[in-house]
Amino acid sequence: MPFRPVQSEKLSSAVVRQIEELILRGILRPGERLPAERELSERLGVSRPSLREAVADLQDRGLLETRAGAGIFVTEVLGSAFSDALIQLFSKHDEAVFDYLSFRRDMEGLAAERAALHGTPSDLKVIDALFAKMEAAHMKRNPAEEARLDADFHLAIIEASHNVIMLHMMRSMYQLLREGVFYNRSVMFKQRTTREALLEQHRAINTALQARDAAAAKAAVQAHLGYVEAALIADRKAERDEDVARQRFDRVTGRG
Repeated sequence: MPFRPVQSEKLSSAVVRQIEELILRGILRPGERLPAERELSERLGVSRPSLREAVADLQDRGLLETRAGAGIFVTEVLGSAFSDALIQLFSKHDEAVFDYLSFRRDMEGLAAERAALHGTPSDLKVIDALFAKMEAAHMKRNPAEEARLDADFHLAIIEASHNVIMLHMMRSMYQLLREGVFYNRSVMFKQRTTREALLEQHRAINTALQARDAAAAKAAVQAHLGYVEAALIADRKAERDEDVARQRFDRVTGRG
């Protein structure tokens, strides 16, 4: 974590400002544990009492929490933008799924464009390294790992866009996706043809980003999410057709 010695001002206030900045920029993530008090005070160059005062302030404002016997953490609530009731509503209606994908297509297209233009060399290396891991998981035929890396790859692009509002909003939405609220990402990686297509789509996104081709990066992301939407529409149609066929069979056989 890029903590740095604080400059002249009230020491606890400088610590508060620095931790706030790390949370805002997404470097400190919801649920992430801070270093132990002794280590953190040394890295910040402040006394332990000043650090405790800063932590108490951040706890009072709901940014940090202390867990008995475990340490100090960024509060989990920062990772959620939706109420439990709304999450349940999302999970029961296809309209939410396709609106979610449409929203992602717009936002992530913009994020990819910004990442190509404004991402640092370090940002692009992270994205490239994640794609390399996706290739390795693809060779191992590990759908769960491919799905996890897929989410990490897209979030790395959003982080590289350097827009803090977009970052926190999209992180919250990706958490719902990881929890299977919108659809089961792992299922998409079980079919060979789909897996191959998804890998090539991510390759196109990565290639455009590494070349800093903003228009190509935006187009590649939007084409990828369009493919995901089409795959889900086909899957929903197959499910409906199967239900209709089952109902007809039950009527014919007298089971209905």
